This record gives sequence, C-alpha cells and structure tokens, in this order.
Amino acid sequence: MMASIKEARMHEYTALIEWQREADEAFTDNRYHRRHRLQFDGGAEVAGSSAPAVVPLPYSDAAAVDPEEMFVAALSSCHMLWFLSLAAQAGYRVDRYLDQAAGVMARNAKGKLAMSRVTLRPRIEFGGARLPSPEQLQALHERAHDECFIANSVVCEVRCEPQ
Repeated sequence: MMASIKEARMHEYTALIEWQREADEAFTDNRYHRRHRLQFDGGAEVAGSSAPAVVPLPYSDAAAVDPEEMFVAALSSCHMLWFLSLAAQAGYRVDRYLDQAAGVMARNAKGKLAMSRVTLRPRIEFGGARLPSPEQLQALHERAHDECFIANSVVCEVRCEPQ
C-alpha cells in the first residue's frame, strides 16, 4: 500500500450513479422508487437506494446499499487496508479481519442530520510465531486510523474499538 501513495494522491476516483424513472411513476407526487445503480471505475456494480429509515418502503429498496452504509463501509474498508499493510510491514501474519462497523445519524451543530459517529469494531486473528502485544495491536490501529484517507476526509467522530 505504501508504494502507491503518491499515485493515489494524483488519481481521480470515479463512480457512475444511474437512476431512471419508471414509466408508471408520476415523480412530482414524490412517490417514486429510489433504486439506482452504482458502477465503479474497476467495473463493480452495486444496487443502491435510499435507506428505508429515510424513505419508507416501497419507495426504497432494503436489499440495496444506502449511502449511509457505504459511508460506514468506506471507513471500515480503508482502516482495514491500512491495518493489513502495517501489520505485514511489522512482520505479523493476519489470518482474518472482521469488522462489525456501525454509524450513528444525529443532528449536527447546524441542526442538520449527519453521520455523527462511526465505530469500527475490528476483530483480528493472527497466525504464525510472531504475535503483537495488546500495546502493539493498539498502536497498529492508531496508525491505521491516522493514515486512513477516508477517516482524514470526514468531520464526524470515527472510533476504533478492537474486539
């Protein structure tokens, strides 16, 4: 991961977001579906929608990924990728990484709903002869958080509570 940081700073990351009104939807009555398609620059496609907590069913799609979930997942994924890179550099073999991350929506200082806190709960399984001490594990998480591009891009609190 470290070798490509300079390129990452210069690279433009893209996503195609596509929504189309269904023929039987008036749209102006606010009764339209929120399902849409997200296509990323590498070709991966994901079904997107508003969260059912924000826009009730049937106008949202509970099976699709909503922006709030993507926000939490982006923070968790970035932290994990940095953690794996740093653990490998330190000579620790990670066999499994599992994070049950969660985000909380609340009103911000301007009274607007915003993601106010994201809590990462990584559980890491190490293998091999060299295992990190609890202090070394905490230091790896702190450095991963400090280096994470996404965490450095947001204003909400991002917590890491290793399990």
